[in-house]
Amino acid sequence: MRDVTGPGEFPAEDTPSGRVGIALGGGLLLAAAVVLAALNLRPAITSVGSVLDELRDGLAASATWAGALTTLPGLCFAVAGLAAPRLARRVGLRTAVALALSVLAAGLALRVLDGPFVVLGGTLVACTGIALANVLIPVVVKTSFATRVGLMTGVYTGALQLGGALGSSVTPPLEPVLGGWRGALSSWAVLAVVALAVWLVATAGSKVLRGRPAAPSGAAGHRSLLRVPLAWIVTLFFGCQSCLAYIVMGWLPQVLMDAGVSRGDAGLLLGLVSLLGLPVSLTIPALAARKGSQSGWIVSLSLFGIAGILGLMLAPAASPLLWSVLLGIGMSVFSLALTTIALRAKDGADTATLSGMAQGYGYLLAAAGPFVFGLLRDVTAGWTVPFVFLLAVVVAQSVFGFLAGRPRYV
Repeated sequence: MRDVTGPGEFPAEDTPSGRVGIALGGGLLLAAAVVLAALNLRPAITSVGSVLDELRDGLAASATWAGALTTLPGLCFAVAGLAAPRLARRVGLRTAVALALSVLAAGLALRVLDGPFVVLGGTLVACTGIALANVLIPVVVKTSFATRVGLMTGVYTGALQLGGALGSSVTPPLEPVLGGWRGALSSWAVLAVVALAVWLVATAGSKVLRGRPAAPSGAAGHRSLLRVPLAWIVTLFFGCQSCLAYIVMGWLPQVLMDAGVSRGDAGLLLGLVSLLGLPVSLTIPALAARKGSQSGWIVSLSLFGIAGILGLMLAPAASPLLWSVLLGIGMSVFSLALTTIALRAKDGADTATLSGMAQGYGYLLAAAGPFVFGLLRDVTAGWTVPFVFLLAVVVAQSVFGFLAGRPRYV
């Protein structure tokens, strides 16, 4: 059979030893390890937003610095697709995931030890661990739960959303208990250590996860999509929706607190924004995939996001809950961005190539969003101009999403 895996994917095991490994590793303990790992892939990002003003005050840092802090996840995610497969081929999936969780825990602990540059450095380390795990955990699901990929993918996605909500909503209450923002932020390292311990125990007997995935033999023959207009349209769609997500995760609590919302409620609202994506993500993509075009779904969800942004820009204190709900529904277009990548390619090889291009360049584009948002806040000393920028991003998302959703192939 022809190998259709791409540079960012691993070939599935289809040998007797591979099937034995799946039987050994695909139990409840491994499922728990996957869930715990997924829970760790968002709190390092969302926990910062709910205490961002205290970080700035405590470190005497500018909004531009805060923008740089919220930009780091996107930069890390942009390069993870290249580094993670190579790491797994060198040391094996089990060890690679363990290293990712170890790096995450170390970064979370280190970033609270000193001043602004240490915070940036520690966040960079933590996000590197997240970026590696983002690529590796879905491979674990594919290889260890071969007959339950749909179920485990849904569980994995739900754990991601829940982790993001916990990071934003639990961090503020932890502050008074743990002596301030340093203790609250570093406490998430404990969750990473627990996930690491469960992962090591759960995967101890898995031959599949201990093995080293082979390099894809057909990778060198894959065509480049860099000169295909539709591939760039899909990439820009993915980049715009990711840009929106990073800006919201990094800055929404600060916007709400400036409008008079308490710190705890601002964190809860960001958690709500994260959770709203879960039911939408589990229902809309399946409905959209049944039709030839997904453009209508993409534009409709984008309109919810535009309505939420306009509310926050024009009357943030009038109904913060409503604006957050609208924004959360709008941000769930992420699931359609992933669906579009799969639907715009004819085979596995093109899907892998398009996915690598869309996520690599898309996350690189998205990484600039929080920095520009913070810079505009610094320069104008207000929220209007930053929100105009955010509106432009979502309008561009709607346009590129409409074009990407039409039934064509790269």
